[in-house]
Amino acid sequence: MHALVATVVHHPEDARILHRQIRALLDAGHTVTYVAPFRECGVTPWPEVRSVDVPRASGRERLSSLRAARAVLAEHAPAADLLLFHDPELLLALPANRPVTVWDVHEDTAAALLTKPWVPKPLRRPLGAVVRSFERRAERRMRLLLAEEGYRSRFRCGHPVVPNTTEVPEVPLRAPGDDRVVYLGHVSIARGARELVELGRMLRPHGVRLEVIGGADVGVRPMLREAQQEDVLDWYGFVPNDRALRMCAGAMAGISLLHDTPNYRHSMPTKVVEYMAHGLPVVTTANPMAEGLVTGRPEGPAGLVVPFGDVPAAAEAVLRLRRDQELRERLARTGHEIAQSSYHWPVQARVFVKQLEAWVDEATGPIPVVPLPRGAQHTEVHEGSHTYQS
Repeated sequence: MHALVATVVHHPEDARILHRQIRALLDAGHTVTYVAPFRECGVTPWPEVRSVDVPRASGRERLSSLRAARAVLAEHAPAADLLLFHDPELLLALPANRPVTVWDVHEDTAAALLTKPWVPKPLRRPLGAVVRSFERRAERRMRLLLAEEGYRSRFRCGHPVVPNTTEVPEVPLRAPGDDRVVYLGHVSIARGARELVELGRMLRPHGVRLEVIGGADVGVRPMLREAQQEDVLDWYGFVPNDRALRMCAGAMAGISLLHDTPNYRHSMPTKVVEYMAHGLPVVTTANPMAEGLVTGRPEGPAGLVVPFGDVPAAAEAVLRLRRDQELRERLARTGHEIAQSSYHWPVQARVFVKQLEAWVDEATGPIPVVPLPRGAQHTEVHEGSHTYQS
């Protein structure tokens, strides 16, 4: 199977797209052409993936990127068995002549618009209604994969869910230490950018360092740079997921300070699962999905939950973990156990690949076997996962 994978919004080394889905397709023996903003993000593609560069869509600058994507997809889609795209924006750039098409729905886009600083406030709700109409139209014209069970209610039909889980090591690289905490993921106001800066400032006198690993919205980058110059925190910018997770190993805790917004109420923060998978206790705001995972499992708690916007409570949770080595090690063990039993990506990878293969097989139909005249012989030709008879 030849898969054409496309994004104009996400970083080319996005964990779900590259490190999980594309890696799963390659491991299953399929070939991949990857359309993404490589040059703009300074990324060198994997040698086993054919890469096609497009401009990145960000903020209000999206039209030129979509025009370029439309041309690229029109060129490459006819030669593919499958088109897997990751941005709702690409609904406007799909070519008429295309193979089986799958939209991987990463987020509640209409709800996310309510917190996007580049969208004028008076337009946020009307644009949300437009997005909902596009979603209804999309499910009539293509296949959908959902990243969260909570997204099902947005659609009229049933669609398979491939959760945003992670690779869980059999044993964490290091036990949690006592001198630093980490935040992993994109940084925005709604994801707690201001709270992170204030948390770093409150922890510094206690000898605890906050490390922020991830890209950031344009509007919050000056705040992070200023905080770094003041020695309040260390901000590393975007780091590829595999290396970022190694950087997290041995931290005292993983931090998630999401705001109480509609987009996050029914979404599992991937960072929380990643912290647990790599043996870090979690300090999270009371996002329902995160709270249920961290404190609502029968295995026991995997971290501490603090109120939304309450930075002193978050700082006290971190300092409590610092004072109590037995507590942080117990939370780390429980979190790793939960992640290993329920959120190990290879299990989902097999489901993901088999679902795409089934959709392609359904569209192309079985290979017909033509009856031969009496006395003629069949010759079997094996190609990939198919056997042809001639």
